[in-house]
Amino acid sequence: MIWSLIVGALIGLIAGAITNKGSSMGWIANILAGLIGSFVGQALLGTWGPSLAGMALIPSIVGAVIVVAVVSFALSKMNQ
Repeated sequence: MIWSLIVGALIGLIAGAITNKGSSMGWIANILAGLIGSFVGQALLGTWGPSLAGMALIPSIVGAVIVVAVVSFALSKMNQ
């Protein structure tokens, strides 16, 4: 369980860096983005590539980028 949270945080951190939203995200948001992104990415792309803590890393990062981009877009529309 702890290992999944650590890997989820790293995946979320990478996704935040790719989308340039990492500075505005805290650790809890990184963990949630990584875990939800892992689910989304593996659902869309499968479980190919290297795996860590039961998460396929490449599909998980792609899924987390999608999650961060969608949430950032939704939050920006809500603030207007």
